[in-house]
Amino acid sequence: MMRYVSTREQTQAVTFATALLRGLAPDGGLYVPQNIPTVNPGTWEKSTDFGTMATNVLTPWLGDEIPEAELKSILRSALNFPVPLVRVGNAWVLELFHGPTLSFKDFGARTMARLMNRFVDGEPLTILVATSGDTGSAVADGFSGLPNLRVAVLYPKGQVSSIQERQLVVRREGVRAFAVDGTFDDCQAMVKILLVSSGQLRLSAANSINVGRLLPQMLYYYWAFASGEWKSADVCVPCGNLGNLTAGVLAHLCGLPVSGFIAAHNANDGYPRYLAGETDAFSASIRTLSNAMDVGRPSNFERLKFMLSDDRMRRMIRGSSWSDVETLASIRRVYEETGYIADPHTAVGLAAARGASDPVIVLSTAHPAKFPDTIKRALGSAPEAASGLNSLYAMPVRVQSIEANPYILRSELENWD
Repeated sequence: MMRYVSTREQTQAVTFATALLRGLAPDGGLYVPQNIPTVNPGTWEKSTDFGTMATNVLTPWLGDEIPEAELKSILRSALNFPVPLVRVGNAWVLELFHGPTLSFKDFGARTMARLMNRFVDGEPLTILVATSGDTGSAVADGFSGLPNLRVAVLYPKGQVSSIQERQLVVRREGVRAFAVDGTFDDCQAMVKILLVSSGQLRLSAANSINVGRLLPQMLYYYWAFASGEWKSADVCVPCGNLGNLTAGVLAHLCGLPVSGFIAAHNANDGYPRYLAGETDAFSASIRTLSNAMDVGRPSNFERLKFMLSDDRMRRMIRGSSWSDVETLASIRRVYEETGYIADPHTAVGLAAARGASDPVIVLSTAHPAKFPDTIKRALGSAPEAASGLNSLYAMPVRVQSIEANPYILRSELENWD
């Protein structure tokens, strides 16, 4: 049976189901696999069916906790949207924004919701999620209406795009949105504090601190390699909380032939500075145009440090950071050269991948229509609205402003109506 251990090594190994439902280990650490399984290349190479490939890749990580046929059914239901790989200039762009909330977070959130629904017993479980942009709406959409599961979304007030906020606050069954007077790091800290001091509440987390959110994100790495049929390739990852990158590293450690990773950051550049040799590189987050990457103290750095030595990490991953001015220039340059419209997060990735050896895969994390103001600043006009976004403004909303205080939040959750 596959077991999961805490990065702080103060608690016993647990099953996948336990790690999934807890979210955070009792000692405050993040769950990681006790052993890295081997994924046979024959189970994903030349795959043309995402559901079958996904089942083959995830089965070794879950062991015998879910029958294979049931897992395939879960994955087919969760990941029922296309994942195209398109050529953009010198890069191959893997478009991960074709799910219902138009960001790559749909992969982890929708799969995690169905897995939690599979394992949760009759007692209600409240899912906490801190979001800097896209995670919250993906989790709210993925969990809404599931029995015995309810979601509290925390986002930094005034620090997400208008469309992202609308996605967060539309009224959904079993979901409450909280606009926090603080930063994403404050929201994330509130979640972590409550997970280890929940009182009478039964809590879990849906951020990438939860290994159940992280593992499904490996799947599109395999799909990219299967689609491109490469023997090896670099992968450029727009980074914030480092969950997307950590998922790629896990895939690489169990055999995916990634030549190297490019960690593409905005001005929140603590991780690139760490990779360059600084020992005290992380600081409070600052606001940028690529707001989903506005993370000053990324949680998954703890996982990366647990799995990799400093030297190995710095050999495997190279970092870069890009200002808002450079992000706008990247959007403009890519459009002028190729006709492709990149959202600000993907634009950071394309800037970082420029000049890399071919093949280089850039993970495109969000639909450009979610950032009309930024695209208009770069190109002079907003992108065409994506299907479903305009209808958000006709829907009722529910949102509550709250201080960045975990105990005030706990009181609200204890009195959930």
